[in-house]
Amino acid sequence: MKSKYDIFRERIKIVLYGTNTILGRMFDLVLLGLILLSVILIMMETVQGINQKYHDQLIICEWIITIFFTIEYILRIISIQKPVKYIFSFYGIIDLLAVLPMYLSIFFPGASILSIVRSLRFFRLFKILHIPQISHQSFQLREAIEASKEKILVFIYFVLISTVIIGSIMYLIEGRESGFSSIPMSIYWTIVTLTTVGYGDISPQKPLGQFVASLVMILGYGIIAVPTGIVTAEFAKNNLKNNNATGKKQCQKCNAQLHFDNARYCFQCGTELPNN
Repeated sequence: MKSKYDIFRERIKIVLYGTNTILGRMFDLVLLGLILLSVILIMMETVQGINQKYHDQLIICEWIITIFFTIEYILRIISIQKPVKYIFSFYGIIDLLAVLPMYLSIFFPGASILSIVRSLRFFRLFKILHIPQISHQSFQLREAIEASKEKILVFIYFVLISTVIIGSIMYLIEGRESGFSSIPMSIYWTIVTLTTVGYGDISPQKPLGQFVASLVMILGYGIIAVPTGIVTAEFAKNNLKNNNATGKKQCQKCNAQLHFDNARYCFQCGTELPNN
């Protein structure tokens, strides 16, 4: 026979983790509303006029939301069988970071501004919506990024070496009189120019330096495009591979396509599949 504590844990679990239940969805909507309100309050706190006039009210609201998030975090831990798995999971770490800044502000004034990390909790929206198409596309994108990470790392390594070389060349060409006071400062200019940001705080004055700068600007457009092309190519390759390997049956309800030829029901929503 289950104890009252076990029944309490099960009911809490249904509310906190049951995205398919009415209470679960209502709680998730309230949670998202409080996250949005918290982010707005933190932003308003940085507006000098509003902060001077409503500072105490903003702090009180922040503490109320923090206490709510703290209770929610504790309930999530005690309501599941493997709390350690949740604590060290992606969402568990974010939930912890959402409550820590306000408590740290007691000992370190100004730390409450770090509560803006609560905006990361909006990632829960994907769990709440639980739309098969979105879940499938996010899985494919994650696969593409993981498959292309080695190529991207090699590319970043090449860019870092290039910035050091170009920065050193610009230091030799322009010198201190043009604002290139050191090689690190020249590397800073190279990064700003390669990324097409162009602050303008340092600029080449000599014709040769301006010519090199023009080449760096042109190179910058290619550098921006390469990582996107790598991920896109992997995404297209994985998509083609999955389509070729898993048959052609498509669910008429959720449009999921990754089904075997002998599958009778959709693996995403359980709808009966058409016979090809």
